[in-house]
Amino acid sequence: MTQVGTFVRRNFEPLILSIQVILDLAVVVLACVAAWWLRNVLPLAPVDDVSTKLETYREIFSITAAVCLISFHRFGMYSPIKSLLNVEEFKAVTKASVTSFLVVLTLMVFLRGTTLEADPEATGGFAYLVRMHKAIDLKVHPDLYSRVVLVLAFALILIFTMISRFISFKVIQALHREGIGNRNVIVIGARQTGQRLQRKFLLVPTLGLNFVGFVDDQEEEGTMIELSRVLGSIKELETILGVHKVSEVFVAMPDEPEERVMSIVGELERLGVSYHVVPRFYHLMSYKVRIENLDSIPLIARPERRESLSYAIAKRMLDIVVSLGVLVLSGMFFLISAILIKRESEGPIFFRQVRIGKDGKPFQMIKFRTMHVRDCGDAPAPNSETDPRVTRVGRFLRRYSLDELPNFWNVLCGDMSVVGPRPEMPFIVDTYGPMDRERLRAKPGVTGLWQISYARQNAIHDNLDYDLYYIENQSFLLDLVIIALTGFAVAKGTGAY
Repeated sequence: MTQVGTFVRRNFEPLILSIQVILDLAVVVLACVAAWWLRNVLPLAPVDDVSTKLETYREIFSITAAVCLISFHRFGMYSPIKSLLNVEEFKAVTKASVTSFLVVLTLMVFLRGTTLEADPEATGGFAYLVRMHKAIDLKVHPDLYSRVVLVLAFALILIFTMISRFISFKVIQALHREGIGNRNVIVIGARQTGQRLQRKFLLVPTLGLNFVGFVDDQEEEGTMIELSRVLGSIKELETILGVHKVSEVFVAMPDEPEERVMSIVGELERLGVSYHVVPRFYHLMSYKVRIENLDSIPLIARPERRESLSYAIAKRMLDIVVSLGVLVLSGMFFLISAILIKRESEGPIFFRQVRIGKDGKPFQMIKFRTMHVRDCGDAPAPNSETDPRVTRVGRFLRRYSLDELPNFWNVLCGDMSVVGPRPEMPFIVDTYGPMDRERLRAKPGVTGLWQISYARQNAIHDNLDYDLYYIENQSFLLDLVIIALTGFAVAKGTGAY
């Protein structure tokens, strides 16, 4: 058992990749068969003896499985490096499924059987094509396939793969949390940037990165920096890598001269270890940038900021539909909450507060009151269930984020969106620097990446990277992914605490 465990730990990534490919194949086949079964048991379309036989679809389902796996690979779904909260993978599933559907439809046209016969003595191009077509005939007969089955198959492939990938992500997170498959990493540079990396490693243990410690010439060996220690100087790098079995190195020295950083990179190249470098002006790299060249000199430029009109319309339509749906369906809950809030403590049912919206425009945000009236002021929000400012009803509402349901009235009025950065109070916005003010480029939201992240217990303004990621990568698909993940977070009760 020990040998098996050692083998798994040493070959974790190849094993996970192999299992994921097999699992994806099984999911695609299951979706295809489920589509065929649904078409036959539900009155979706007229049926006939040929189109109801599963063997009729054998070839096209096999082609579908092959195309889907290739598309999954093409869209980066087999990369061991996961994006922020893995939202990029959920977007990739959608793109890969749609692409696969279009490719399979195209192949159905070009791979279908032919009844033409080529003249054996003919040497023209047409005769050659006919003979080649017959040689690779995959017995694809589009006329025999039900369009309902094909459309259902790809709809189910999208749904089943989303569910499968979500479960896989959670399983891998659990394994990493137990220390299985984790890679030992060190950070060269123990200053501010290195400490930011340290906090990220410690905050999210499910990244699969086991932070061993710092390497720094300015700190003595053994010095503790927060919860981690300095392992030694850069001169001792080779020894440190061997003793601690380090798999990856993060060079966090953006303020050092280029020659200094390049010498460290050269040493890491010589030692053959995987490395990542935090670049100079790394805050600039948080934006979408374009790499240009002036002769042989690389230049960093920002693409022109231009909000897509189609995305703006789609997002507003989504806001209206979702907010109306939530407000209508939660009408009875509003009534019950109002009674309980009034019964427990004196004061208004709703808590109203001025917040700062898009482009710095103030608006009055509305929520269920969860604190005693005397404590409802401009102050940092409670981050503990034992906070004496919070009422008993308020603890329940905050735990499941139900206190924010009235926010959907703000969404309906256009002051907020369903997805976006959380709106801050004016006294905090007054302290914003140039980077923080980037938050104001987007309409504030009821939910967002920060709300469903591990950093939920920290203050909004301490998690700029989540908001910048969303603002720079806004899309209708990303909004749908965040809404879906928010549903899971609310169901788990990982709300305000």
